[in-house]
Amino acid sequence: MLNSEPNWEWYRTFLHVLETGSLSAAGRAMGLTQPTVGRHIDSLEAVLGLKLFTRSFDGFAPTDAAHELRPYAAGIAATAAAMRRVASGHGSGVRGTVRVSASEVIGVEVLPPILTALRDAHPELEIELVLSNQVDDLLRREADIAVRMFRPEQEALVAQRVGGIELGLHAHHSYLAARGVPESLDELSGFTLIGFDQESAYIRRLQEQFQAFSRDSLAFRADSDLAQLGAIRAGFGIGVCQSALAARDKRLVRILQHQFSMTMDTWVAMHEDLRGSARCAVTFAALASGLHAYVQGA
Repeated sequence: MLNSEPNWEWYRTFLHVLETGSLSAAGRAMGLTQPTVGRHIDSLEAVLGLKLFTRSFDGFAPTDAAHELRPYAAGIAATAAAMRRVASGHGSGVRGTVRVSASEVIGVEVLPPILTALRDAHPELEIELVLSNQVDDLLRREADIAVRMFRPEQEALVAQRVGGIELGLHAHHSYLAARGVPESLDELSGFTLIGFDQESAYIRRLQEQFQAFSRDSLAFRADSDLAQLGAIRAGFGIGVCQSALAARDKRLVRILQHQFSMTMDTWVAMHEDLRGSARCAVTFAALASGLHAYVQGA
């Protein structure tokens, strides 16, 4: 039975210690002293009546209780951050902070000019961009707006489809000049291929359609789409990337266009409770418009 309500800051400290594995590292990340971090953990343990960490030879090891509490603490932290973003948006005009979640390639290669134009139009708007291939939970407000490569199913979300982003096989012209150009998918086995490391649902779908892309056939493996794109641009070999993105770089050449093509359905989504938020409404509209133009090659 809890004797008092834990301080929200203690949960934040708890998460940092979980992530870093030590009081000193957590303190550096949070801008707090090690004794302060220790007091936060001691206080949280006392209020909850649980042992959250045990000291090990290389730092602080979380207990089973800590692992079980982690998602709830993360939810509290996300809610607190969302409250700060909502508060920042109050006042006249479009202002405040909007947290946007997008995949690595979209976040790095596509969104910056869209967000720059948005900021130019609304100078009091601040953007937090989360680069992740994981799906942030909009229902728990881990992000205000998300760019997703599938149709969101939750009823509490407002979602708009911006189009299908085509994927194709591409290589640097210098690689093709040195190695030649494959005439068919069957010939890919004789070329240097770039692709995934760990298997996912998308990767299994890719393998079912195009058997040449088995893990063992790949000479460069990375789960980071940016790393794969970097390898293609460096002339390492042949890989999959967004056709609209490759078209911006004259050094990249698309191959086997009629034999290899995939489409990623692309959506912009946010929680329906944010409809009335000026900061979120203008950001949602800018992302939807900008991404649609990108898909169309504009």
